[in-house]
Amino acid sequence: MNPTITSDGTMLDLPALAARFEAVAKALYPEGEANVSFEPPRRAEHGDVATNVAFGLAKTAKKKPLDIASAIIARALEDGDVRATVGEATAAAGFINLRLVPAFWQRTIATALREGPNYGHGEPQNERISLEFGSANPTGPLVVVQGRTLSIGDTLAKTLRFAGYDVFTEWIINDAGSQMDTLARSLYARYMQQWDAAFPFPDDGYPGDYLAPIAALIREVDGERWRTAAEAEWMPYFATFGRDANVREQQAVAARFGVTFDLWQSEKALHEAGAIETGIERLREFGLTYDKDGALWLRTTGSGDNEDRVIVRSSGRPAYFANDVAYHYDKLQRADRVIDILGPDHHGYIARLRALADAYNRHGAIEVLIAQQITLKRGDEIVSMSKRAGQIVTLAEIIDEVGVDAARFFFVMLSIDQPLTFDLALAKEQSSDNPVYYVQYGHARIASVLRKALERDAELVAAAKRGEHLDRLSEPSEIALARRLAEFGSVVAGVARTLATHRLPKYARDVAADFHQFYSDCIILSDEREQTIARLGLALAAQMVLAKALELCGINAPESM
Repeated sequence: MNPTITSDGTMLDLPALAARFEAVAKALYPEGEANVSFEPPRRAEHGDVATNVAFGLAKTAKKKPLDIASAIIARALEDGDVRATVGEATAAAGFINLRLVPAFWQRTIATALREGPNYGHGEPQNERISLEFGSANPTGPLVVVQGRTLSIGDTLAKTLRFAGYDVFTEWIINDAGSQMDTLARSLYARYMQQWDAAFPFPDDGYPGDYLAPIAALIREVDGERWRTAAEAEWMPYFATFGRDANVREQQAVAARFGVTFDLWQSEKALHEAGAIETGIERLREFGLTYDKDGALWLRTTGSGDNEDRVIVRSSGRPAYFANDVAYHYDKLQRADRVIDILGPDHHGYIARLRALADAYNRHGAIEVLIAQQITLKRGDEIVSMSKRAGQIVTLAEIIDEVGVDAARFFFVMLSIDQPLTFDLALAKEQSSDNPVYYVQYGHARIASVLRKALERDAELVAAAKRGEHLDRLSEPSEIALARRLAEFGSVVAGVARTLATHRLPKYARDVAADFHQFYSDCIILSDEREQTIARLGLALAAQMVLAKALELCGINAPESM
């Protein structure tokens, strides 16, 4: 079906258009579930937007989806406002495909220019979210996996805030477990090796070279004070000194990476404040704990865990899971939702943390994302990484080699549940094969066009910013770019809804590709003044959206390259 459509109404926005089609579908097929939402079709030649509502109605209506789609289109086009908005409507394989009038997309550009940096911003959601990401043991420097969780977490925080959520970011300093004793012994060995190179290093110690400068600092501060001290004296000192030195370094590298946190929470501080006892007592009050073999257990199997978990050992010492009990209880007091982004070795935590939310009668309030493994390579060469062997690649080294922008883009460009292969050589290339270079070059190319326009006539740019003469935009690549820019708000909302941050860099690449095609097809600075102003307006809107998408990913939008 490809009717000739005339316009005698008022143009609708996309939500209103969907509502009109949904009303028609419900009127024609009241016995079915008619929910209409328009999304870009998989293939651009099918139109601007499409809906599969006919498939959902086919079973109850006992008709073919194609016939249902055709009937809905015919009835909807009796509405003058729909005709004013839709340039072409077709039913194909049961889908309703619409090509909207050029004025619809011209209006999108006008809106973008008018709203400026707020274009795509969501309405306040009245929901507070505690977002924890990047957390690492305070036993060494940040490594590659933290680069990925930091990039994803910070992008998610920025996007959630832009989408209208109140986000509180936090880092948990895991300083309450046996790893602190291991850190103390490892650091003490490095301290003693400054006088005796043969001093034995613990078999389970942290073998990297990063402890040597900390040991040297202890010698500088305390001299030989600890050489003859008893273990009970030096152990807590070296644990605390090493923790503080490592946390300072982690904070410095995170800040260099463009990431800051509202709270750096010490697990040890939670212990000392009695948070573990408070959290456990709440679990007792809910009747979700039981005693077995002298230990206190939490019933987590009812929430999908493969076994119940010990929270207090028979010795009376809290189990490691008690730390989760403490700080998640604390977070749930401060937030409507809790989101944790954990490393690849934490799959077992998903069910038990969900069980904690259930235990505190906050069903679904804790969400867990797992960042999958990372493989580093330079071209065809795999970069060896082994924490056990002391062959670590630090985040600082990655930043030194490829820069913050490239690192953050590469870390966030794949779905969090996909393993990531990070090609360091590609990240440094200045070519269209390098995705971050490709996107940043798009922004820089627009900036160059605008500089030339200002040199020619500053009023051209001023008129473009006011959104004048946008009715001159009708070429296929102009409409394609405008259509892409119109998606920005829904992309932001989609990332906030699904927590799928990889959609942002993908969208930025799509915007850049559409702009490069527009730049190739259309002369922006021509002798036709009105057309030049219209195309400059389109370029300005594209620049603004590209800059905002990059900003949400924590990446710079350069004016030149």
